[in-house]
Amino acid sequence: MDNQFVHSQPLPTSGFARDAGFTATLGAGIASAEQFHIWGVTMPHIRTKIDDCTIDWEPQIPAPTSTNIVERKGLGHPDTLADHLAEVLSRVYSRVTLDDFGAVLHHNFDKLALLGGASEVRYGSGRMIDPVRVLVNGRAARSCAGRTIPVDDIIEDTVRGFFHERLPELDGHLDIRLNVTSNSSPGAVHVDTETPDRVKWFNPNSIMDLREHRVRLSNDTSLGTGWAPDSPFEQFARTVADHFSSTSPFTLANPWCGSDVKIMGYSTPEEVDIVACVPQKCAHVPNRMAYLANKEAVLAECHQLALTAMPDVPVRFRINTRDIPDRDELYLTYTGSSIESGDEGVVGRGNRVNGLITPLRPMNVEGANGKNPVYHVGKLYNVAARRLAQRLHEVSGNYAEVHMVSATGQRLDRPWRILIRTTGAVEAAEVNELIHETLASFPALTDEILSGTTVLA
Repeated sequence: MDNQFVHSQPLPTSGFARDAGFTATLGAGIASAEQFHIWGVTMPHIRTKIDDCTIDWEPQIPAPTSTNIVERKGLGHPDTLADHLAEVLSRVYSRVTLDDFGAVLHHNFDKLALLGGASEVRYGSGRMIDPVRVLVNGRAARSCAGRTIPVDDIIEDTVRGFFHERLPELDGHLDIRLNVTSNSSPGAVHVDTETPDRVKWFNPNSIMDLREHRVRLSNDTSLGTGWAPDSPFEQFARTVADHFSSTSPFTLANPWCGSDVKIMGYSTPEEVDIVACVPQKCAHVPNRMAYLANKEAVLAECHQLALTAMPDVPVRFRINTRDIPDRDELYLTYTGSSIESGDEGVVGRGNRVNGLITPLRPMNVEGANGKNPVYHVGKLYNVAARRLAQRLHEVSGNYAEVHMVSATGQRLDRPWRILIRTTGAVEAAEVNELIHETLASFPALTDEILSGTTVLA
């Protein structure tokens, strides 16, 4: 490999102003090592380039804070519903155009929003009064090579199928509104009688009009962020939310358990404190006493999960803290989700690509779901950064974080900047190999996303 880190020895440790006198050329001008000061701590810094991509590596950063805050929104949370529906729409549209035309045509559904309906809930029964509004906002090519693509039908069928699977009580109670254009982004300047290439992207005469058919370029100036490993607490938060919001032995045995679950946890080395919101479905709850008994069953299940996953740390749970039983103000729902009555869901407001919301870890606010899986860096770089961090952790045992930053119009496999930060030394040859492996993986990553095996929230 022509461009590589060539320094494989641990650098001096003694964190950003340059320390004069510590500048070492690491071979043919390819890479250099320096020390930087941050908060009175000195840490090494290594830089290299691959074509137009500048890569910085800080191999001895401090370990993450031992105090942590983690949130996970379950499968029935309105924000998760919006994320997952947008991604399903992208995947279905991509498969249709790939099968019919041989390429994923231009589209994005990442501005989708859900507006809650209205429901009436009683012990033992319930009903929808007003429908849930599904606002499909975005863009999609409606034709290629003179052939019409039934975009509206694809969207409506997909939306209804998604909710039938996720919240079947909403069958017949959806108001689907399409705000989908085929307009290209700014940048198309009309000169004389020629049609700019950009205008053809959403109405191609053939797939040869698609720029990405020739070379994949970043469509935006954006970034992806990833880190590894998950702490036991982070893994546990994910486990608890999924245990109550998806198919599990508990939910199969307790059909009253709804899916609009939220877990918020606060962890220190001495203890873990968790607030869990777990709804119940009114058709299976005949009275207040049954609701309270079910709530105790959730609490007991939480403690059992904690004994298995975190046996060495005291874990405290509080369930549905807003309940006022004496007034019958309870987390009791018709569908199992608050989207039935007033709540809203928007793409990008929920879990990050790793399935968590972690304010004390590096993260960004990109809404990855619904973005085009061929060239949209807001999707691809977040997945790639996370996987590169995981691989760096696997080969070194160290904590690793990766930030990939794009410059619009630059090659997708040559990010403008990559920042790698690890808590300890890693063989530079391994770092170099993993970077090249990651940058070469984007076509395969697109295929994987289209297969539906990668969950982005």
